[in-house]
Amino acid sequence: MTFPAFAPPVARTLCAGVASVLLLLASVPVLAETQDFRDRTPRIAVVSAFLPELEILKGELRERSERSVNGVKFTTGMLEGRRVVLFLSGISVVNAAMTAQLGLDRFAIERIVFSGIAGGVDPSLGIGDVAVPERWGQYLEMLFAREVDGGWATLPFFEYPYGNFGMMFPRSVTVSRAGTDAPETRFWFPVDGALLEAARSAASKVTLARCTADGRCLDRLPRIAVGGSGVSGGAFVDNADFRTWIFEAFGARLLDMESAAVAHVAHANGVPFVAVRSLADLAGGSAGANQMETFLELAAGNAAAVVRAMLREMPDRP
Repeated sequence: MTFPAFAPPVARTLCAGVASVLLLLASVPVLAETQDFRDRTPRIAVVSAFLPELEILKGELRERSERSVNGVKFTTGMLEGRRVVLFLSGISVVNAAMTAQLGLDRFAIERIVFSGIAGGVDPSLGIGDVAVPERWGQYLEMLFAREVDGGWATLPFFEYPYGNFGMMFPRSVTVSRAGTDAPETRFWFPVDGALLEAARSAASKVTLARCTADGRCLDRLPRIAVGGSGVSGGAFVDNADFRTWIFEAFGARLLDMESAAVAHVAHANGVPFVAVRSLADLAGGSAGANQMETFLELAAGNAAAVVRAMLREMPDRP
């Protein structure tokens, strides 16, 4: 940079200083968004769909550190004596799959635990209850069939393992993973057995919340249900007829918008997975209006309480 001879000494000094700072900044890497970042410390990933769910767990984190990768904030630290990485999946299946794979690519994740809310489908479960299914399926992976002569014409090159809802015919998905010669076709993605046992052990040691912070209380003490099926899809369901079909077709206890997608990614990567979901609404099954906004924090807190207890019960190695 050249300065005019008539410039005052102070101005010349200031300009020289600015030039030096600009040169220095140009040489400093942006550490928060480095594309080659890789954390090699073995960790358990604890994932939630949106911020109110995750903040409950972040508040208990020790030795906390944060890093942003591709716009996703990853928070590492200690939770219940375990080295963890916490992050948001984002809402719905595409975001969940994308961030789960990003986490696996950048961190040495040994197990994945999803914590959050869901819509209740099983009539035996109520708001505030926590469900830990043993398998997850993607119920909105479908053929929308052509109507022909008062019926539905399906296509022969798909599998249809479950009954239809009108024109909507659920079908299996394909997934590739190491050690297989070709993609496999499956509907259900199983939860890791050891993580499921940790949930069963934790269930007897956790008392779930019954009342919200502003004093609105459920008519019974919530309970923890381990086992059964859960389903996920890219729709917020608030319809009684569709809810009934989900329960009858899949035997599902609950539905959400992320868990099966993360289970799919975990299966493809050979990483143990479990999802802990507390019911914030009944997916259209309640007598009045949807209650998610009323019981979101209570349900998120109940799921987080079970996750913390599970971390204490997990074996040291997957």
